[in-house]
Amino acid sequence: MELLGNITSDRPLLVLAVKEEAQSFDTALPVLLTGIGKVNAATALTAVLAREPRPSGIINLGTAGALRAGWSGTHVVGTVVQHDLDGELLATLTGETYGAPIALPDGGDVVLATGDAFVSDEAVRARLAEQAPLVDMEGYALAAAAELAGVPLRIVKHVSDEAGAGADRTWRESVAACSRELDDWAAEHIPAYRG
Repeated sequence: MELLGNITSDRPLLVLAVKEEAQSFDTALPVLLTGIGKVNAATALTAVLAREPRPSGIINLGTAGALRAGWSGTHVVGTVVQHDLDGELLATLTGETYGAPIALPDGGDVVLATGDAFVSDEAVRARLAEQAPLVDMEGYALAAAAELAGVPLRIVKHVSDEAGAGADRTWRESVAACSRELDDWAAEHIPAYRG
């Protein structure tokens, strides 16, 4: 976890997983780099939100794999789901619901599936494509932490790869261009982004 800048109650906090995703950013806003995966994302954001001041909102900017053909570009996420938690089985064991989908207030119809595995397998991709068009490794955890703290969250993802064979190579090759696209999106959609 690394926090760049100072959090104030009148500005949003930008949250990204790794420095590669933020390499093109030119902003006066605070940036939290959580590390990769749900545990890192949840603990980093929770630690920041546990102290004062809290940001006016949270904007998660990052990369995502496309689970369906034809998906590219930048997308605002409307719903996040966990693809690696068997909520139905847990409900039969405990009678409790765990890991229900989380709807985001400013999102549209785009569903993001979050899990701790980097998806680079065609069979896994096909199975996940039944749930969502995009996949990442932090979104659901960030949404759960923000919801618990009562701080509004927006998730914006730029497609970096096709979440199939060779996705790891494609991510490494495309992450710099993705960072530039996310920087452009932020400059256009976040009023305080350039200071």
